[in-house]
Amino acid sequence: MTISTRPTYCPQCGEPLALRTVGSRERLTCAACGYVHYRNPVPGVGILIELEDGIVLIKRGGHVKPGLWALPSGYIEADESVEEAAVREAREETGLEVQLEDLVGIYSFPEGPPTSGIIVFYRARPVGGALHAGDDAQDVRVFAPDDVPELPFRTHRQAIQRWLALRQRARYTSEERAGGFHIREAEPGDADAVLDLLRLVDANASLTPGDWDATRQRFGERQTISVFVAQANGAPGQVIGFVAMSLVQTLTGGRGWIDDMAVALDFRGEGVGAALLEAALRHANRLALTHLYVNIARGSPATRAFYQAAGFQESAITYLRIR
Repeated sequence: MTISTRPTYCPQCGEPLALRTVGSRERLTCAACGYVHYRNPVPGVGILIELEDGIVLIKRGGHVKPGLWALPSGYIEADESVEEAAVREAREETGLEVQLEDLVGIYSFPEGPPTSGIIVFYRARPVGGALHAGDDAQDVRVFAPDDVPELPFRTHRQAIQRWLALRQRARYTSEERAGGFHIREAEPGDADAVLDLLRLVDANASLTPGDWDATRQRFGERQTISVFVAQANGAPGQVIGFVAMSLVQTLTGGRGWIDDMAVALDFRGEGVGAALLEAALRHANRLALTHLYVNIARGSPATRAFYQAAGFQESAITYLRIR
């Protein structure tokens, strides 16, 4: 696909275009009707199709990086949503009907090719069709995670790296479930257990009975707060840890905020805290949040060391950049 970025004549009145400064940049403009030619990034979509415990790649045809392996991808049509474009591109290039699972990432490529753009990557699984090279693909194949070749596009490499990290986290969660505990979303019946764990936090020692009643009410009415609990395997109802993440929407994107997290004394040092934090990170990724903030000023030195070891910055209000 080739997009002209320097038209010669005005598309509205046909008069010649000339450069002049508009909005602190030189832009092609029409002196006759006032038209301004803005060069905006083109939106595209890419799909990470999981199949046979691997990832589907196509060997590119066309004139942009022909003969090299890449993720199925393409531009979004004017009359379709991003999700519709992802499903269509998967069908056209791989022959597979897919269901989108979650968002992997959104990346810019001002360097092209062939022009500046923004690409949205989704993870997907096949629900029909048959794997075969279509559209302008020369070949299609499933690659094991360890055998993925070097991809020609930076954004595709970033998406693959993100996918591999998400797989590793999912495998870690599976190992948790096979071990002594598993992570799940909190239910209304977990209120007493969560409040008992909150009492283990030194900073909560000064809370009044009224404060605790308000805390219980917020747990029951939570709308912008996501709570995950760690439950011991083989012990129904035994909650051994929890993490609460508030969702904050700003003008520049979504943020996550963790102020409350605790693990039962008998289960500390067994990976419960790390698993809860991973659950919060996965949830933040599904919501396309950009940062996850943690108030570690309320925690013990061991708590602060735990967050810093997990990759958060060293400060009272620490954060981890997600995307």
